[in-house]
Amino acid sequence: MKKKVYCASPLGFSESGRLYLEKEIKPLFIKAGLVMIDPWSLTDPVMIKNIFKIKDIVKRLQALKEMNSLIAENNINGINECDALFAVLDGSDVDSGTSAEIGYAFALGKKITAYRSDFRHTGDNEGATVNLQVEYFIRKSGGTIVCSLNELIDEFKRIFNA
Repeated sequence: MKKKVYCASPLGFSESGRLYLEKEIKPLFIKAGLVMIDPWSLTDPVMIKNIFKIKDIVKRLQALKEMNSLIAENNINGINECDALFAVLDGSDVDSGTSAEIGYAFALGKKITAYRSDFRHTGDNEGATVNLQVEYFIRKSGGTIVCSLNELIDEFKRIFNA
């Protein structure tokens, strides 16, 4: 049976991010023989779009609260069923949702690996690539942070054969 890997990232928030996820990241999962659990596809996008069309502010806020809980539950279920977690760490700081997903996966004992191509320094000091707690969870789980997509397939092979 193919291994399932949850893809934690902020890439679904923008059109360019979604395109990168579809054209660059997903093909690597397929090439590695893995099933990618994409949190951006776990919740019906039509439902989300329709909620933002609700004119009545009270009804929209209530619907948004319910939607937020549904999205969070769907993501938790995706992490629960995965064999490992992959995280995209690009940005001026690691996305807060991605950080939370890394912490949750670590608490469950999942292997975590990550990708950071962003050359900006965001660590807490010169000894950290990103936030020290996020990096600790990744490395302590048996994973690492790769700097290019070319390294990713080898990293997937390593974490599943370690």
